[in-house]
Amino acid sequence: MNPKDNRPWLIAVAASAGGISALQTVLAGLPPDTRAAVVVVQHRSPTQPSVLHSVLARRARMPVVLASEGQPIEPGVVYLSRPDLHLTVAPGGRFEYVDGTRVCGVFSSANPLFESAARAFGDRTIGVVLTGSGIDATDGVQMVKARGGIVVAQDPGTAEYGSMPTSAIRTGAVDHVLPLDGIAAALVAIVAGQPIDDAAAR
Repeated sequence: MNPKDNRPWLIAVAASAGGISALQTVLAGLPPDTRAAVVVVQHRSPTQPSVLHSVLARRARMPVVLASEGQPIEPGVVYLSRPDLHLTVAPGGRFEYVDGTRVCGVFSSANPLFESAARAFGDRTIGVVLTGSGIDATDGVQMVKARGGIVVAQDPGTAEYGSMPTSAIRTGAVDHVLPLDGIAAALVAIVAGQPIDDAAAR
């Protein structure tokens, strides 16, 4: 990494079953001056009222907002995808939503986010796969890796549901497999251009 490269980072985070608690842990560990935008896809019902925004905002040290169509992506903000459409990153660093037909069984999939983020942010993309059942983000992490980005997966042994991180790890695209309480520090280090000691995070 070039320490003089001041381009902002985009951290794309995928979570499903068990994800709310995991997201709270990760977001609580990211300082408010993080030079990255954090974009979260958390699987949840597209038809039921959600309090996820307020739940995450209580623990996050950065502002948490619901990502909106055409919104420019800024570092130091946590963006939460709506649950009924697929959130994507358009060229030029703005959000777009696309038709929420099911991908990997869900209406708001991490794959379109990861893939479009990798195209827009290239080697300044970090894909993070947290606890969850199913295989969402498995295709997306491969695009992140192919475009020079970095992929972090929660150690399935620390996940409430290990299917999603396990599926991502099996692709060979994951750079760091870390316990939940080591992920935030690793993200801070990556954004700062510092090395990650996976062993020390365990």
